[in-house]
Amino acid sequence: MALSLRSLFFSPLLKIPSPKLTPPTTNVIISLNKTPKSRKCHAVTDRSSTSTVGDHKVLVGPASAEERRGERQVADYDWTEEWYPLYLTKDVPDDAPLGLTVFDQQIVLYKDGNGELRCYQDRCPHRLAKLSEGQLIDGRLECLYHGWQFEGEGKCVKIPQLPADAKIPRSACVRTYEVKESQGVVWVWMSQKTPPNPDKLPWFENFARPGFQDVSTIHELPYDHSILLENLMDPAHIPISHDRTDWTAKREDAQPLGFEVTERTDRGFAGRWGKEKDEPLPNFLRFEAPCVLQNNRELVDSKTGEKRYFTGLFLCRPTGQGKSMLIVRFGATKRSPLAKLFPKWYFHQNASKVFEQDMGFLSSQNEVLMKEKVPTKELYLNLRSSDTWVAEYRKWMDKVGHGMPYHFGHSTISLPKVPAVVEHAPAGLVAGVSASSPAKGAIGTMHAPNLANRYFRHVIHCKGCSSVIKAFSTWKNSLSVVAAALTVLAILASGRQWKAFCLASASLCLAGVYACSTAIATNTTNFIRTHRRL
Repeated sequence: MALSLRSLFFSPLLKIPSPKLTPPTTNVIISLNKTPKSRKCHAVTDRSSTSTVGDHKVLVGPASAEERRGERQVADYDWTEEWYPLYLTKDVPDDAPLGLTVFDQQIVLYKDGNGELRCYQDRCPHRLAKLSEGQLIDGRLECLYHGWQFEGEGKCVKIPQLPADAKIPRSACVRTYEVKESQGVVWVWMSQKTPPNPDKLPWFENFARPGFQDVSTIHELPYDHSILLENLMDPAHIPISHDRTDWTAKREDAQPLGFEVTERTDRGFAGRWGKEKDEPLPNFLRFEAPCVLQNNRELVDSKTGEKRYFTGLFLCRPTGQGKSMLIVRFGATKRSPLAKLFPKWYFHQNASKVFEQDMGFLSSQNEVLMKEKVPTKELYLNLRSSDTWVAEYRKWMDKVGHGMPYHFGHSTISLPKVPAVVEHAPAGLVAGVSASSPAKGAIGTMHAPNLANRYFRHVIHCKGCSSVIKAFSTWKNSLSVVAAALTVLAILASGRQWKAFCLASASLCLAGVYACSTAIATNTTNFIRTHRRL
């Protein structure tokens, strides 16, 4: 399984040859003044009323007779009656609670004394302190404000301030949420009224195939989950936005793509896509409510006739207004030998780099949507040859958006009814990390609670990368001490050979210090485009 950029994010594709493109003779985006000396662009505010002859051949149009007549299809939908991806199972802390959110609903996840996952509302019934700021004692979750302890189905089992002869009030309990672990991911059912529906819990066939191996990462991102999903179902941007990020993404490979929608339901859509001239289209994309996107591809080995399966899986949790958390999983039934030569943290930091390349675009897109407060059909120009999935997704939002806290659909919107939740201080595990090495508020910036910081977006959520940084830091400090000691010995040594030996050894140690510093920086430093570097 070669984890190239194109394979990483849109299932492993074959190399796309450079196309021969001719400039369009008609500009379908803007209207131009016919006077040659004064060519002015005028922004279009109503796309539907300004279409020109031939636009229907270029732009994504109505997908059904009802849409052509302007009729709106509405499906029964309640955002709470869904399973949401919380965390990779392997990265859930064993010794601390984890504060998370779904549509700004704050919850806390932890492992009890038996290793069983528990999920509560992140609010102590005493005085509303965050339980995720607490600690685990003998498998019980303790609020660090006054020491109240909870276990099992949210029952309070200890109140230190209660008289010895008094009973704990029955109302001293916390609201619980059902959680399930499936195929390496922890899922939460958000409804308090409807029992969990096991049929809605996602299951991914390729991940259950014999020999299937994957590389999984988790990232916290500073823009809405709908914009994140748009980005992930947009293969056309890869050659441009991620040009030369690795050996497969090249801007000269940008070209028209072909799309075929094969399925539309109240829970999503599916279809095939590939290069415009591909026959048949080789890649299969499926989006399923509430926030699951996958790209699959099957290849047949020409020598053995063996069928190989590839998957790019994206689980996009809506954490709140203007923010999201993404679990990315890339896998295949056969892995490239070259991939085994690189440590996992290398692929993790490369994935972080890719998200950083898009972050400026997507954050500004988020700001425009919130500012304009109009449906996307009045802002977007979706091309048939690049944006079909984006249009399908926004039209699906038209169907179900009434059942969400807020949404931006193709022709409908519903704005948030409450202000966005702003965390002025990190919570739970994040607080623990931010409060150490260096201390929160100190001159160091690596641990600052800021979603623009790679350390905060990924490393604190990944046990593997956290361990790697700690290991490199330990080696860096140790080698620095050894280098200093060898330098002193070289000064004190009387023999020329001993001086040379000590200085050579000190140089090797300093080279090791540099290598460790580089590895730490690779895992914690944001990517900056060279044309914007000051």
